[in-house]
Amino acid sequence: MSVISSEQRRQLRDQAARVLDQNRLSGWTRAAPRLYPHQWSWDSAFIAIGLVHIDPERAMEELRSLFRGQWRNGMLPHIVFNPDISDEDDFPSAGRWNCGEVAPDSPVGVRTSGIAQPPVHAIAAQRAVQAAGPERRADYAREVFGPLFEWHRYLLSVRDPEDSGLVTIVHPWESLDNSPRWDDALKAVEVDLDRLAPYIRSDLADAADTSQRPTKAEYDRYLWLIDRLIDVGYRVDEGYSSLPFRVKDVFFSAILVAANEALLRIAPLADATIEQLEIIESWVDRGRRGLARQWNDNRTMCCDHDLVAARDVCIRTIASYAPLIAGGVTAERREALLSSWNSTDMLGHPDLRWKLPPSTSPSEPAFDSRACWRGPVWPVMSWLFWWALDRAGAQEDADRLKAEGMRQIQEIGCAEYAEPFTGEPLGSMNQSWTAAVMLDWLADDDG
Repeated sequence: MSVISSEQRRQLRDQAARVLDQNRLSGWTRAAPRLYPHQWSWDSAFIAIGLVHIDPERAMEELRSLFRGQWRNGMLPHIVFNPDISDEDDFPSAGRWNCGEVAPDSPVGVRTSGIAQPPVHAIAAQRAVQAAGPERRADYAREVFGPLFEWHRYLLSVRDPEDSGLVTIVHPWESLDNSPRWDDALKAVEVDLDRLAPYIRSDLADAADTSQRPTKAEYDRYLWLIDRLIDVGYRVDEGYSSLPFRVKDVFFSAILVAANEALLRIAPLADATIEQLEIIESWVDRGRRGLARQWNDNRTMCCDHDLVAARDVCIRTIASYAPLIAGGVTAERREALLSSWNSTDMLGHPDLRWKLPPSTSPSEPAFDSRACWRGPVWPVMSWLFWWALDRAGAQEDADRLKAEGMRQIQEIGCAEYAEPFTGEPLGSMNQSWTAAVMLDWLADDDG
């Protein structure tokens, strides 16, 4: 593993802090300057993890700003819209989502989308609570605990009526957007083009390489799914069985397990009740049992489950290793996961520019080295699995992942993702969450 000098570390820290400063707006941080000009839910959680190391108060404000958009039913929407950007300059705009008009649970005075994203927020909040001074720590813990508890309750009730421990996503944008995990479920969605309003995509106008973005047929289906949510007023519980895309997402569910463990660590400072502690503990257990049921021994992976088609989806991606994030696996299963993780299916592939996890395995027919979530390496995902391996005690694997991840950002800057073989930076440049995870890696080295 190459060693980064102290001067290089200073330069990386300055570069990352500069990206976060450039993307800073009034009380929150946009995900990227052009392609992502709003406050994205899980982006903000990762951003807060980085901000803890340069401005703990700003990290708290980042999460506080995001939770202004929390819905009455507990859902944390995947976008809180930038009020300075008009509907005419964005798509799909807040007006296209139309949550304020059709969703009784949507917040007053804040324009949001009507779907969710993976719940990294409690992990970020725990970091922010730890970083707060002694005089603020308990106050902040009490401030964040209630909203986080209701957010997790929503996911394990409205999004899990089967009581499986696994979260149902109702739109690919709730997870790894364009992952091949969703291909069959998305293709099964029948779109009536006569009922779909014409549209102009802003993501193509802001993308340097449109081949990285979804096709028109895929985008038609994305919008059709939004329309079906509008039909039920975004009340997933009431319209659950009618929604045409419903998948139990093991990646999302594993993050929720880890987030519930983080919430348990916040709880004592927040004066949580014994009943609340018992509920959160039951959520952790339920989530791990749900993930265990989705384990496929023959493929050595954790598989999603398509509820509409009533079948498991076993495509090797970073999500296949979800139990590493959730923790609590047996020694035998952890060994099997790490063996596969380091094999030629993933980090052991001989042509990788860095020994970092491609978003989809090169061994999969659907692998595309340039298309979003279908092959490129995402620094933020390298961080997530480093964090998971580190807390699981897989120190050698974690250290190697961090060293390679830092080397990648040193070479490509704060790009959204990169081509796994050539190392070409792709997606949006000056991506906030990439800058944030670099700050956390540097702080980890500093002890």
